[in-house]
Amino acid sequence: MAANDDHAEIYKNFKEAVNMTASALEKFLETDESRSVGQKTNGGEATGHKEGRRIVEMLHKKKADLTDDDYAHIKKVVGYVNRHLKQGGPDDKDKVKDSPWRLSLMNWGHDPLKD
Repeated sequence: MAANDDHAEIYKNFKEAVNMTASALEKFLETDESRSVGQKTNGGEATGHKEGRRIVEMLHKKKADLTDDDYAHIKKVVGYVNRHLKQGGPDDKDKVKDSPWRLSLMNWGHDPLKD
């Protein structure tokens, strides 16, 4: 399989996993809710919050400008979103909205309440 074929599949998976626009993700990353979830190292920025900023950068790039490093990172994002979705959130739909499960996914560019 040629690298470009692989890139096409990876990009397709990325667009399926990341269902928030760059501007929606940027706006969410500015909220206290976004900063409230995730694993923090030494009280610093949570991993997911940092990932969100990187995802915004990739969403702003033209597909043709994505590097091999970007594609490797995109695979990581898709893997995280898919694993986190399989874990499932609260059974009660009303509790999903403000759940750490949803907020964490949103840091990675996926809103499970968005159709």
